[in-house]
Amino acid sequence: MASSERSALLTYRLCGGSAEEERGRERGRAAAAPRKLPTFLGVVVPTLLSMFSVVLFLRLGFVVGHAGLYQALAMFAVAYFIIGMTVLSVCAIATNGALDAGGAYYMISRALGPEFGGSIGIMFFLANVCGSALYVLGLVEAVVDSFGIPPGQEAGTGVHVLPQSYWYELLYGTVLLVLCLLVCLVGASIYAKATFLIFLIVAAVLGTILVSFFATRPLKVPIHLPHFNGTETDNGFFTGFSLDTLRDNLGGGYGVDYTTGQMMSFSSVFAVMFNGCTGIMAGSNMSGDLKRPSYSIPRGTISAVLFTYLVYNLLAFLMCATCNRILLQKDYGFLRDISIFPPLVTVGIYAATLSAAMSNLIGASRILYALARDDLFGRALALAKKTSASGNPVMAVIISWLVVQVVLFSGKLNTIASVVTTFFLLVYATVNLACLALEWASAPNFRPTFRYFTWHTCLLGIAGCCVMMFLISPVSASASLGFLLLLLLALHYLSPSSTWGYISQALIFHQVRKYLLMLDVRKDHVKFWRPQMLLMVQNPRGSARLIDFVNDLKKSGLYVLGHVELQDLDMLPSDPLQPQQDSWLSLVDKLNVKAFVSLTLAPSVRHGVRQLLFTSGLGGMRPNTLVLGFYDDEAPQDGLAQHPAFTSAREEVPLGFPPLRTPTTPKLLSAREYVGIVADALKMLRNVLLARQLESLDKAWELRRAASPPPTIHVWPVNLLRPDSARYADTCSLFLLQMACVLNMARAWRRARLRLFLCVEAGTMPHAQEEKLRQLLKDLRIQAQIQLVPWDSITRLHWQTCRGPPGGPAEEEEEEEGVVNFPTNTTQVSDEYVCAANKLVLEQSPAPAVRFLYLPRPPADTSLYPLYLHQLELLTRGLGPTVLVHGEFPDSPGHHHLPVAGTAPA
Repeated sequence: MASSERSALLTYRLCGGSAEEERGRERGRAAAAPRKLPTFLGVVVPTLLSMFSVVLFLRLGFVVGHAGLYQALAMFAVAYFIIGMTVLSVCAIATNGALDAGGAYYMISRALGPEFGGSIGIMFFLANVCGSALYVLGLVEAVVDSFGIPPGQEAGTGVHVLPQSYWYELLYGTVLLVLCLLVCLVGASIYAKATFLIFLIVAAVLGTILVSFFATRPLKVPIHLPHFNGTETDNGFFTGFSLDTLRDNLGGGYGVDYTTGQMMSFSSVFAVMFNGCTGIMAGSNMSGDLKRPSYSIPRGTISAVLFTYLVYNLLAFLMCATCNRILLQKDYGFLRDISIFPPLVTVGIYAATLSAAMSNLIGASRILYALARDDLFGRALALAKKTSASGNPVMAVIISWLVVQVVLFSGKLNTIASVVTTFFLLVYATVNLACLALEWASAPNFRPTFRYFTWHTCLLGIAGCCVMMFLISPVSASASLGFLLLLLLALHYLSPSSTWGYISQALIFHQVRKYLLMLDVRKDHVKFWRPQMLLMVQNPRGSARLIDFVNDLKKSGLYVLGHVELQDLDMLPSDPLQPQQDSWLSLVDKLNVKAFVSLTLAPSVRHGVRQLLFTSGLGGMRPNTLVLGFYDDEAPQDGLAQHPAFTSAREEVPLGFPPLRTPTTPKLLSAREYVGIVADALKMLRNVLLARQLESLDKAWELRRAASPPPTIHVWPVNLLRPDSARYADTCSLFLLQMACVLNMARAWRRARLRLFLCVEAGTMPHAQEEKLRQLLKDLRIQAQIQLVPWDSITRLHWQTCRGPPGGPAEEEEEEEGVVNFPTNTTQVSDEYVCAANKLVLEQSPAPAVRFLYLPRPPADTSLYPLYLHQLELLTRGLGPTVLVHGEFPDSPGHHHLPVAGTAPA
C-alpha cells in the first residue's frame, strides 16, 4: 500500500479506495458533466416530489378518516421524529469530507464496511423496488377511479370505459410500468429535466386543494363501492368548515378498507401513512450532481422535511374540519370531487405518482448497478454491470423492472404498504447505526461540519425504527432482519476484502483500548492465571506444527509469534520488517491460529528476545511464558509444504519466507547464547518451555486414530537431572502438571489421557507417595493415571559420581542455601546417568503423543552452559515430541499456590 494511503491527513474522506480508484473517479468526474445543481433544484425539489405523492393525494383522507385527528397528528409526530433523527445522521455523514454519488448505499457501505453496506444495499434496493410498485398501484387506482366502469355496470358510459378486476388492474399496472421502463431506458435525462415542471404542477395542485377547502360550498358526494352481491352506494359529505364535523373526526374510527376488505388498526394505517415520509434520501441520492453536496444536503433536506410536516398537519386539520368520516374512509380520491378545478387535481395525481414510480425505479437500478460495480456479490450481479454507450445501466434497469413487475402481483397499494415501510425503516435504522458507529468509534477523521447531532439522536432513531417495524408487522420485520443477517454472514465469509475501511475495526480498537486500561495488573490473582505465550520463530517453514501446538497450549490467553531479524537499522534505508508483516499475518490466517505477530530488529537473537519479552503486549496482556524450539543439530524440515492449509491445488506454499537453512549453514546463535536466553527469561520471572521434535507430531493422526487405548500424554514432574532433590510439589513440578492439563483441556486433545510417572526407590514407601500424589491431583481437579516407576538402578549411577547419599551434608547445605529446587551443580550428573534416565523414559509404553519433562534451571556459571544444553539433548534424544517445562511465578499474594487448572474458561 502506498505511503500516502496510510496518512491520516489524506484519508479523511468517507469513501475508501486505492489511489488508482481515486484517480479513476477524478477522471470520470472530469469527463462527465460538471456538477451544477443548486440546493433548491438538487435537494428540495426531489425530496418534496418523493414525499408529496400517493399518500398526499390518495391516502391522507384514509389516514385521517380511520385514525381521527388526534391519532393522525400522533402518527405524523412519530414518523417525523424517526425521519428527523435519520436526517440528522444523513447530514452528519454527508458533511464528513467528500461525498461521491451513490446516496444511502454509498454512505452506509463506506461507513460500515462491505458486509453491512452490501446487505443494506440489497434491502434499500428492495425498498425502492417495492416503493415503485406501490406508486404504480396508486396510479392504477387513480386511473381506474377516473376511467373505470363503475361497480355493478357491465358497460361503461362516457369516459368510464376501463373494466375493473384483479387481472385488468394488473394489466394496467404492467402497461404503466413498461412506460416507466421506456423512460428509464431512453429518456431518463428527459425525466430529470422535467422534474422541476412536475414540481410546479404538484405545487399548483396543492395550492388548488388548499383554496378548495375554503372556496367549495357544502356538497354531497355519491360513493359507489363494490360488494359481494352487487354494488353498495353511500353518500359522503363535504360540509365546509363545521365544528360538529371537526368534533366527530377528532377520535379514531377504524373500519374496513374497501380496497382490501381488511380491518384497519393504528399500525396498519401508520404503515400506509409512513410511505409519505420515505423520500428523505432523494437529496442524498443526487449527491453526485450537486454543486456543494456537504452544503446542500443538510439545508435542503431539513427544509423539505419541515415543509412537508407542516403541510401534512395543515391538510389533516382541514380535512377533519370539512369532510365527514364516510367521505374520508370510502372515497380515497375525494380531493378531486371537492376541488374547484378537478382536472388539475387529476393531472397532479398522475404526475406525482408516475414521477415517484420512475424515481424509485431509477433509484433501484442505480443501487443495483453500484452493488454490481463494487463486486460484493461476485457473479450473481455480474449482468447488472452492463451499460449503454452513454453510461446508462440498462441491465440494472431491466432487472429492477422485472422485480417491480413481480411485486405488482400483490394487487393493492395497502397490501404492500407494510412491506415497503418495513424496508425503509430498516434502511433508516442502519443509517442511524452508521452515524452512531462513527461517533462511538471516536475516529479523529470523523469531523462533520454539521454538528446538530449526538449519539443520543442516533440511538433514538434506531430505537424508533425498530419499535415501529415490529408494531407494524412483526412477521415482515422478523423476516427482513433474518434476510439481512443471512446477507451479512454471506458477505462476511464470501465477499472479497475491500479498501473502504471497516467500522468494526475502529469500534474494536476503541473498546479494546478501554478494556485494556481497565485490566489492572495490580489486581492479578493466581486463581485466574492463564498462560500467555511468546513463541520465538526463526523461520515459519520449519515451525508450522509447533505454532499449531502452542495455539492449543495457550488456554485462551495471549499468543504472540516473535521473530528477530539480525540487522542494523542505522545501515538500512528503511525498516525491513514492514514488508514482512503481511506475510506473517497471512501465515496466522492460513494456519488458523489466534496469535499476534511481533517482529524486531536486533544485533543478536538474545538481545531481540529480551526486547520482545520487555515490550510485547499491553497493560495486563503481556507474555508470561517463553516458548523456544530446541537447540540441536537436526536439519529443519519444511512443514508448510505438507501442511493442509497449503496442500490444496489453489494454494501456493511460499508467503515470502526464505528457504530453510541447510545442515552445513551456520546457525544464527550459539549454544551459549541459547541457554542465555533461557536464563534471561527466568530472571524476568517468565516461564520457559523448550519444544523438541514437535514437527514430527502428527496431531491429526494421533487424535483421530480409533485404536484403544486413546493417545496419551506422558508427564514426568521430577527433575531427572537432579534426583537427589526430586519433589512433586515444588513450583516447577506443579507448573508442569498445569501445562499438561491445559493441553488436555483443549478441544483437539480431549480424547487424550494423562499418565503421570512417579519415580520411586526401594524403602521409600511408594504406596504412601502414590496416595499423597493422588490426593494432590484430586485437590487440583486433574484427572490422570499414576504409574509407579522404580529407578533404583538409575539413581545408583548418580550417587557413584556425587559426594554422598541423599540427606548427606552436601544436600543439607544446599537446602539451607535454598537452592534445592534449582540446583547450580547439574554438571555433577554423568552422561551415563542421563542416558539411563533417557532410556527409562523411552521404555514406558505405549508411546505417547507428547511428553512433558522437568526443565532444570541453567547453572549460574555461564561457562557450563554448553554442558547443560548437552545434557538436555541427551535426556530428550529419541523421545519424539517433547516439551521441557520450567515454571516461574512472580511474588504476589498466594504465589506459592498452583494456578489451578479449570478455573479459567476455555
